[in-house]
Amino acid sequence: MTGPDPVPDAREVVGVDPVAVGRWFATIGLEHTAPLRFDRIGLGQSNLTYLVRDHADRRWVLRRPPLGHLLASAHDVVREARIMAALETTEVPVPRVLGVVDDPAVSEVPMVLMEFVDGQVVDTMAIVESLTPQCRRAIAESLPRTLAKIHAVDLAAVGLADLAGHKPYAVRQLKRWGGQWEHSKTRELPELDELTRRLTAAVPEQREVTLVHGDFHLRNVITSHDTGEVVAALDWELSTLGDPLADMGSLLAYWPEPGDNTGGDFPASTLPGFPDRAQMSAAYLALTGRDPAALRYWHAFGLWKLAVIAEGVLRRARDTPQNRAAAGTPTVERIDAIVHKALDVTERIDRR
Repeated sequence: MTGPDPVPDAREVVGVDPVAVGRWFATIGLEHTAPLRFDRIGLGQSNLTYLVRDHADRRWVLRRPPLGHLLASAHDVVREARIMAALETTEVPVPRVLGVVDDPAVSEVPMVLMEFVDGQVVDTMAIVESLTPQCRRAIAESLPRTLAKIHAVDLAAVGLADLAGHKPYAVRQLKRWGGQWEHSKTRELPELDELTRRLTAAVPEQREVTLVHGDFHLRNVITSHDTGEVVAALDWELSTLGDPLADMGSLLAYWPEPGDNTGGDFPASTLPGFPDRAQMSAAYLALTGRDPAALRYWHAFGLWKLAVIAEGVLRRARDTPQNRAAAGTPTVERIDAIVHKALDVTERIDRR
């Protein structure tokens, strides 16, 4: 979780003013011992995340939007903090939010401070390969359980019923991500346009409205070193209200099987011990009792959204190289492979 030691001179950390952040710590009454040290952590390609340490080696996590031009409504860390704070009283495992700042004297963009959650982030192949098959299975089996907890949240009770509109989720998302593609694409891609048309024509009936994480996958959780259970779900910036099966579809999109070419440099789920997509789906459906008929659609939709997100990451990395994360930048070849896989899944939607 902690990654490499922070850089010796905190002034070199991109995107953070250490002195201003230290003053903010004092104003919110957070006990700390100067100087603060910052280290970019995680492999995320969107919002930037830093491990913050003080002289006594106390640890926190700081999060801010990426550098450069931002698309409207994207990378809203204040909204993300609102969601996590609302979930603190539920069964959903989330880091505790300690402070939110939207003050130009501290930062040119809003920032969120949260507790440091100790555990294991399975975000590189080296880490995955170090795990036993039994540990891999335990982690995988915890993912559908965590999704079931997210989708069981009482929206009114936690104050999230107004988080987003209650109109049909697929229609809203197709409009939003289709617009993101048009604003961030680096080239014309007729195959993606065709995929968008197929998804628009095959929207399934929405039967309920729940909290939707929006980007739930193996790299966006912290798991227990001992049990493999998810101890914190991270990266809530895409969370909204909608069809819960969309989250399971996204998880399947990030869950390549042997022979797939969509995993890029992180084909973790192809290793022994990890269940296949059918087993992951069956586990979630058994927990929730939801209808499996629409899940193939949401798998294709998840791949479509993943391709749009990856294209946006590629565009931001080209426009502002300092946004590049340790995971590297998606390649055109991988994005094309994701689109082709999604088109294949939609063919099977038509035949079901």
